[in-house]
Amino acid sequence: MNLILDIGNSRVKGYLFEGERIVYKDESSDEAVPLARDLLDQYPETQYGIAVSTRKEDSSLSGFLNQRLSHYIVLGSDTPLPVKSRYRTPDTLGYDRIAGVVEAHARFLGKNVLVIDAGTAITYDLVTADGTYEGGNISPGVDMRFRALATFTDKLPRITIKDTFPLAGRTTEEAIAAGVEAGVIAEVDGIIDRFGKAYHDLQVIITGGDAFFFDKKLKNSIFVLPELTAFGLNRILTFNV
Repeated sequence: MNLILDIGNSRVKGYLFEGERIVYKDESSDEAVPLARDLLDQYPETQYGIAVSTRKEDSSLSGFLNQRLSHYIVLGSDTPLPVKSRYRTPDTLGYDRIAGVVEAHARFLGKNVLVIDAGTAITYDLVTADGTYEGGNISPGVDMRFRALATFTDKLPRITIKDTFPLAGRTTEEAIAAGVEAGVIAEVDGIIDRFGKAYHDLQVIITGGDAFFFDKKLKNSIFVLPELTAFGLNRILTFNV
């Protein structure tokens, strides 16, 4: 059994894996230690763990997990990975991006894979058929685009993502929805096309909080996997132990 902790700025997500299967998951807005304790109390046979965090290092979490687990690691730029990386600034590379390409390569061995993570930002990351991470792109996410229009103009309203939108808006809200959402769909399709011309037989995976917005809207075929990061972290942990 493996414990995976994904510690964000406002939420802590915890997963328990048996092999490559999620057997239990939970999340909390509290600190990581109480969530980790609850998970391990329910599955005391868990031996291995990995944590990733956008917060400052938590010595109480490390102390607790080093006592409870046989092997515990914190993912960092020096953590051994099952893929090669050509990224020149590994210290600035988001753990979700590298975990995504690790899982993508394992799931589609022998294929070039483009991983799209649609969240606060939209990231595009390529791992080649031979297991080399080539890097990728970062652009604003859908909600960030809505927020930017409301923040940097005096009269445009703040709206949220809509599942459907018109070709041409007949109100200001419809015009914003149509402009932002049609624009971001065109962006994603265009970037997939660009990578597809450079890397043949390209498989596309999309994940992140807005993944299902893009499902059925893109002209390109995609594979939706909402918890790609958790699966990738589990694979990195297994590789290290």
